[in-house]
This record gives sequence, structure tokens and C-alpha cells, in this order.
Amino acid sequence: MAIPNAALQKLLQEVESQAIQSQQQINIVRSQINVKQRDARLNQLTSTELSQLPRTTKVYEGLGKMFVATPISTVDARLSKESQTLKSEIAALEKRLHYLETTHKNSREHIEKILQTGGRG
Repeated sequence: MAIPNAALQKLLQEVESQAIQSQQQINIVRSQINVKQRDARLNQLTSTELSQLPRTTKVYEGLGKMFVATPISTVDARLSKESQTLKSEIAALEKRLHYLETTHKNSREHIEKILQTGGRG
């Protein structure tokens, strides 16, 4: 039994729309991962630089348009916490990326199957 052309075309459009949407989401998630990874590298570099300083060195953090003296231990603690948060956010984004890539792959396979069968059931 063959699927009517109108129904086949509608199904093909829906699957193609899903594939396009998945590809757009993949691009967004990849850019978010890149931003998070860059922030994590910046935190790591800052932490490395701080670890090389003597503990008595005065350290200042930006607060709006001014700088506030902050103990190195406080800055280290903040950087560690931010690094952990970034790691968990990157892991979550990578899981989402895997899901979206799978969805996109499945959509493409469905499109190919529909085109190959031509609506034959």
C-alpha cells in the first residue's frame, strides 16, 4: 500500500524541519561549549599564576569600575568553585550535543528512507 503524495510530502517536510532545527541547536550548543571551555582555561591560567605568587602578595579583583583588595585564598576558592561549575556545565552541554547529533542523524536517515521507498509501504 502506497502513501499518498500529499501525506508523503508533509511527512518529508516535518522530518526535514526537525533535521534543520537539530542542526541549528547543534551549532548553538557547540558555541556554548567553546565559550565555557575558554572560560575554564582562563580560570586555570589565573589559578596557575596565583599559585606562583607569595601568599603575602596583594591581589585585587575588579568590582564594577573599581578594584578591591582580596586575599589570594579567597580568589583561589572562587576560581576553584567556578572551575567545578564550568566542568559540570560543559558535561551537561556535551550530553545535550550528543542527543542533538543523534536526533539529527536519525532525521537524515528517515529522510533518506522516505526518498528511497518513495512512499511504498
